[in-house]
Amino acid sequence: METTTMTINDLIEKGIADSYTYQEYKKLVNDLLTEGKSTGNEQSEALTNYSMLNDRRMKRLDKTLKIDESIKEAFTKAEIDITWIVLTEGWCGDAAHSIPVINKLSELNDGIDLKIISRDAHDELMNNFLTNGGKSIPKLIAYDSHNKKVINTWGPRPSTATRMVNDYKSKNGNLDAEFKQNLQVWYNKNKGTNIAVDLLELL
Repeated sequence: METTTMTINDLIEKGIADSYTYQEYKKLVNDLLTEGKSTGNEQSEALTNYSMLNDRRMKRLDKTLKIDESIKEAFTKAEIDITWIVLTEGWCGDAAHSIPVINKLSELNDGIDLKIISRDAHDELMNNFLTNGGKSIPKLIAYDSHNKKVINTWGPRPSTATRMVNDYKSKNGNLDAEFKQNLQVWYNKNKGTNIAVDLLELL
């Protein structure tokens, strides 16, 4: 039996064809929650609870998030034509903090087309964008649709949070509940600024 190997571009194009807009993604998360489910292949009470918490978090950020004026101006003036593909799932806490910021930034420029893709539904694509060998999300792929070229990637966390995680792991081995709580506090205080600065550098 003949098997065909898909290129990264094939996998990306397939993902784009199967993607959600930000509003569609939020509706998907919401609709599944009404059935007591989360997105993704694995279902558990814990994942549903995380999804519920993240759903509230994203709704709050959609209302309260403000992008710094200098970053807003830079995004608005940028001459770009790019697709931002975000691999994610509704239960992911880092994603709940990041995706509303990513959406707000994409809305500043018609040259940014945001596509949200289920990680579990596109396992082969995810396997091409691992972080330290893991399927960490959210993962943003900056893709030039015209030239069929991956320009850059970002994720699963903003640069400062990544340093916090790496420092903690090197000292303590694993991330415990106390660190995860401290990371949430950092996200809340930072209000998406670190994510916006990171993504500005990606343009």
